[in-house]
Amino acid sequence: MKFKSENELYKTIGLNIKFFREKAKLTQVQLANASNLSLSYISKIEASGCDKSFSIAALNQIANALSIEIIELFKENC
Repeated sequence: MKFKSENELYKTIGLNIKFFREKAKLTQVQLANASNLSLSYISKIEASGCDKSFSIAALNQIANALSIEIIELFKENC
């Protein structure tokens, strides 16, 4: 995986989180609760214009809550 910019990376991760969250039939509130992160944090990550960096630990918490491998969050075209 290679990303041209940080914004492209953040956008890909946000889209993937939204994709897997919806696939799991979870709301943002449910994902926030399951991952022990705030709703505002989840909604910012999923926002299309997200330029917020996030920690690997937070991504791991999200991946665990979604029952997916963390690498899935970095793949393009989910």
